[in-house]
Order: sequence, then C-alpha cells, then structure tokens
Amino acid sequence: MFKKLDRSIFTETLNMAWPAVVESFFVALAGIIDSAMVSSLGASAVAAVGLTQQPRNIGFALFTAFNVSISALVARRRGEQKPKEANEILLTALIIVTVLSILMGAAFVVFADPIIRLCGSTADTQDMAVTYLCIVMGCMIFNIIQMAVNSAQRGSGKTRITMRTNLTSSAINVLFNYLLIGGHFGFPALGITGAAIATVLGTVVAAVMSLLSLFKKDSFVSLPYIIQNKLRPKMRALKDMVRIGYGIFLEQLLLRFGFMATALMAAKQGTAAMAAHQVGMNLLGLSFAFGDGLQQSAVALIGRSLGEAKPEKAKNYGHACRLFGATISVVLAILYFFFSRAVFGIFFEEQEIIAIGVSISYIIIVTVIFQIQQVIFSGSLRGAGDTLYTAIAGVISVSFIRTIVSYVCCYFFHWGIIGIWCGVLADQCCRFIFMSTRFYSGKWTRIKI
Repeated sequence: MFKKLDRSIFTETLNMAWPAVVESFFVALAGIIDSAMVSSLGASAVAAVGLTQQPRNIGFALFTAFNVSISALVARRRGEQKPKEANEILLTALIIVTVLSILMGAAFVVFADPIIRLCGSTADTQDMAVTYLCIVMGCMIFNIIQMAVNSAQRGSGKTRITMRTNLTSSAINVLFNYLLIGGHFGFPALGITGAAIATVLGTVVAAVMSLLSLFKKDSFVSLPYIIQNKLRPKMRALKDMVRIGYGIFLEQLLLRFGFMATALMAAKQGTAAMAAHQVGMNLLGLSFAFGDGLQQSAVALIGRSLGEAKPEKAKNYGHACRLFGATISVVLAILYFFFSRAVFGIFFEEQEIIAIGVSISYIIIVTVIFQIQQVIFSGSLRGAGDTLYTAIAGVISVSFIRTIVSYVCCYFFHWGIIGIWCGVLADQCCRFIFMSTRFYSGKWTRIKI
C-alpha cells in the first residue's frame, strides 16, 4: 500500500510536516496536562471539563469548516501564484468569523446551563461545567481569530509560524493553570474557574502572535499587502469558501451530534467511568494530534501541487504523509501498551478508575493505527476540495456506526464504558476504509476549486 517515493518528496514533506506535528502534539499534550492539573480538584472536576467538550466542539464546527476552506484555497492560490486572491480570501474570512464568534459566544453564555444539563451532568458536575463553558466559549473570539490566521499561514506553507503561536499559547495555558487552579505565588486559588481563565489567556496570546505574523515581509498572506492594495472582502471569496466548507460544516455538525450521543452514554456510566473516559479521550486526542499535523501538511502540499497542475506530485505527498503517520502510530501503540497504567495513575489515585482506564487504553492501542491513517487520508482529500465525500463518510461512520455499535455493546452486551470504546474503534476502522478507497481511486485530483 506504500509506494517508493523520491527523496525530495520525503524531504519537503518532512520540512512541512514536523512543525505542524510538533504544534499539534504540544497542543494535545497541554490538554492532557490541563486535565492532570484539574484532577487535583477531584474526579468530578475532570468529568465536568469532559462534559463541556462536545458542546464546545459543536460550537467550533462552523469555524472548522472555514479553517479547512481557508487552508485549501490559500494553498491552491499559492500554487497558481495569485497572492491577491489569497489575501482576499483571508480578509473575507476574518471579517465573517469575527462577527460569528461574537454572536456564538454570547449564545453559549446565555444558554450554558441547559446545554450542560442536556449533556448528562450530575449534581456534582453541573455548576463547574457551566462555569468552565461560559468562560471559555464567551471568549472564543480570540481562539477563532488565531485559528483563521493560522489556517491561511499553513495553506501558504508557513507551518513554523503556527507552531510557535500554538506552543506559546499552550505554555501560557499550563503556566496559568498552575498559578490559578491551586493558587501559587500569591495568585488566588480559583479551581475550575482558574483552569478556564488560563485557557482563555493562552488564546489571547495566540491571537496577538497570529496577527503579528501577517506583518512579516515574506508572508504570502499579509496585512500590509491588503492595506497597500486596498483590498476589500469579496463575494467570490465567500462563495469559494462556502463551496468547499459546506460539506465540512455539515460533517462537523453531524459528527458532533454523533459524538454527543456516545458522550451521553459515557456520562450515564457514572463519575468514575466518565473521568476515565475523559482521560482516554485525551490520549486519543494525543494520537490524533500527530495525524492532524500530517493532515495539515497534506492540505497545503496537495493543494499547492494541484494548483500547479501536478496531480501525481499531489498523490506522492499524500503517500509520504501516510508513511510518516504509520511509523508514528506504531510507536504510540507500543507506548500506550507499556505505560497506560502509569499514565492513568498520574490523574487518579482510585484503583477503580485506573483499572477502567487501562482497559480503555487496550482499545486505544488498536484504534490509533486506523485513526492516524484515516486522518491523513481525509486531509489529502480535503486539500483537493473533495469535502462532500469526506463529509458523507464521516457522518456514516460517526453518527451511525459509532453510535449503534456503542449502544449495542454498552447496553445489550452490558460492557459499560468499554462498549462505548468499541464503538470508537468501529468508527475509526470504517473511516479508514472509506477514506483509503477514495484516495486510491484518484478522483479527487480532478476537482477544481
């Protein structure tokens, strides 16, 4: 399934990929450290933060669609050597996502209480989860702006800029977690509120750094270029983003409802199971981070190659990303096998929760092999603009296969939280089959965007 590739393809892929992989890894690692610090407040606090994850992801679904569109379009325009159109895309996107993030953030603050109740909260998690959701989503504008700018920078090939931005953001988040959760060096002990504030402070710094990157002289997307050429938002740019992004938005929205269904099942298994489940999801997020970094590289490299009218080169970049991903997945599977008990021991003292976590990690070991590959395949297809197919495949896998398998294993076979993770594994396997089949068909290389 892996073909022999020219050394230059590997070299360029590696140069593009390693900053994105490092960035995604440390962002995910910061999430795990965040959970570890929150765990000092007890299993209820870990479960409370976990309850906010799916509504937050639903809130970000629209912006995820914009971000993929921005990356794909900027990459294609770079290949076509059209800086004016690339900058019009960025300008149009920034205006739209800024307005939408303000409106959506306000809605989350107003409806936080019923949202968390809908997510299956209990008496010991409700108030903490509401507080966390209000602060993080109420200030989501900073996160949205930096994501939009970083997406454009990745599309133009500037993955090191986004790496520095997100590494700094993660470091700020971890630092203020330490200062504000338990109260250190004279800072107040704010508990779950402190964790939320730390997250927001990280995104504020990231937003400032991202905007400053647009002033660099060698930047393909540039605020001075926009100002000097008196560019304006363009309806054409919006139409291009909608044409690519509508499938991703529908996919993300329906995926999140599918994830919500399994999250509700997990919440009903009790606080101990939910706490172990949340840490397991963090571990799965860590492996996803590697695939996501390679996916971002695939979007930029494939989009640029197709813009240059070089479909075979685009395929080769996809194969190179997959080879790197396969190597990473094997290493992660080995680490999860030998160190899962130690990892869950960092978060919890209760042997009951640790035992549940170890059982979950055995499923993660198999899941990660399929997960990283399917994520890279998806990025390759999205970089070409083949977003409708990825949307349909994702919805079938998550909203139907994952939900049905989780329900059957959880309630009919009475496997509890382990049954839910069987659904996660089934989802990743199916997405791997769907995405790999499409990639090898080669139809995606003929899409015009």
